[in-house]
Amino acid sequence: MLAYESPWLDEDLKLFRENVARFIETEMVPHDAKWRKQHHVDREIWRKAGEMGLLCLDLPAEYGCGGGDFRHEVVMYEELSRRAISGFGQGVHSMCAHYVYNYGTEEQKQRWLPRLAKGELIGAIAMTEPGAGSDLQGIRTRAVREGDHYRINGSKIFITNGGSASLLMLVTRTNPTERKRGLSLIMVETENLKGYRVGRVLDKMGMPAQDTAELFFEDVLVPADCLLGPEEGQGMYQLMGDLPYERLVIALCGVGAMEGAVAETSKYVKERKAFGQTIGDMQTIRHKLAEVATLTRVARVFVDDCIVKLLAGKLDNETASMAKYWVTDTQQQVLDECVQMHGGYGYMNEYLVCRMFADSRVQRIYGGTNEIMKELIARSV
Repeated sequence: MLAYESPWLDEDLKLFRENVARFIETEMVPHDAKWRKQHHVDREIWRKAGEMGLLCLDLPAEYGCGGGDFRHEVVMYEELSRRAISGFGQGVHSMCAHYVYNYGTEEQKQRWLPRLAKGELIGAIAMTEPGAGSDLQGIRTRAVREGDHYRINGSKIFITNGGSASLLMLVTRTNPTERKRGLSLIMVETENLKGYRVGRVLDKMGMPAQDTAELFFEDVLVPADCLLGPEEGQGMYQLMGDLPYERLVIALCGVGAMEGAVAETSKYVKERKAFGQTIGDMQTIRHKLAEVATLTRVARVFVDDCIVKLLAGKLDNETASMAKYWVTDTQQQVLDECVQMHGGYGYMNEYLVCRMFADSRVQRIYGGTNEIMKELIARSV
């Protein structure tokens, strides 16, 4: 059977994939166990990725970025996911940069994008609060305009890259009387920022190398020119505009993990012996492998179609929500079967499928829970 090839790939991207895979294998994989124990990746890896031109790949070169398109980002996400490198928060870093590019002034783009691309700044999305997850209209973090500054008070939780972030895309309330029209996006540089504090780096089920953290703002003063957009109150519209991109990223990371797990499991069952034969020769195992391979192929074809649509500017929120919900649900199912086919070894963290299984559970929660995805889809049916 001929191997499937994504329709958006070309020869240049295949070469690019080889370079990305080589970088991840040499600069990340050997350190992943250490990162998981210390609950954060080393700061130096961001600078190395920046030096290699592997950050902000789909933003213009005029801002010091990669000058490619979304396909280059896809390759990076896939190669990270196939190896369970979940601590390197490339996704939210890129999304942070996208908010600057999509809604920032020229001065703001020049101020932040080159530094994000070099890894001098680590980006994060400061959105979720203890009392506001999927319901963003419940956000209470408050920004009050005082002359040429905003005074910010509040807290955030479950923030990816939170422990190391030096540039936050902060979702805050600028109008307390308006739920939907009262939100604004403010960029916050955190280094030596008075009143800003990183709380706990959270102890999670999976993704232990990711410094997911609590953030606190106590009378933090941020220059008024850090507001994204021409006026206050545009935050909800800005967030909605970028959601298809963000949800597709979650889906394609799910596909990458599934492909990595199936490849690893196929290799394992062809080597593992029981009852005088490799377990891959047993019909039960062969059929299970066929099932997970089929589910993974269906997910790949669906996500590839979404990638093509995004490149053409035609990916709607409902389809992106379908991809996010179905792929991440299927990802959990596939990885569970891969763990099972590894037997007891599948429960050991030294095995890739074990780490993938634990890391994958949150995919059905962040970026909007899968229950919320179904509500969004239902509105269009």
